[in-house]
Amino acid sequence: MNRDLDLAINLRKSGRLRESNELLVKLANAYPKDATINYHCACGLDALGLDADAIHYYENAIYGKLPKDDLQEAIINLGNNYRTLGRYVKARQVFEYGLNMFPRNNAIKVFYAMTLYNLKEYEKSTEILLKVLAETSNDENIMKYKKVLQFYSDKLDMRW
Repeated sequence: MNRDLDLAINLRKSGRLRESNELLVKLANAYPKDATINYHCACGLDALGLDADAIHYYENAIYGKLPKDDLQEAIINLGNNYRTLGRYVKARQVFEYGLNMFPRNNAIKVFYAMTLYNLKEYEKSTEILLKVLAETSNDENIMKYKKVLQFYSDKLDMRW
């Protein structure tokens, strides 16, 4: 199994996406509870633009035992696949799950904000984006206004 998984990963890295994914789907069917195989199968389907097909494999991967970095990426990819397919409520649930597990992951926060935008929760979406921008930007002009951006992030509709 490990040799086949390594082969599939190497095929994907060398651009042989279809061959890689054929092998990964076979492996995922043979080992449906293996989180790592499901994760790589989902990534392969994503690389082929098959977002809807990848969802099942991301779900299997997330609820298995994945290394922390792969788990964070799987959460982001699953949530974004739901989002791009218009399944915004499901995407929100995935990102909220991810934020409960990884509250400092700014990528999850940004994808969550995009989902909130899709759900027409513009104020909360903008608040999250402003906070992430203020906390992570190295741009000197943004840095000058860091405290102001953080202060106003949840007060956008307030008049003084």
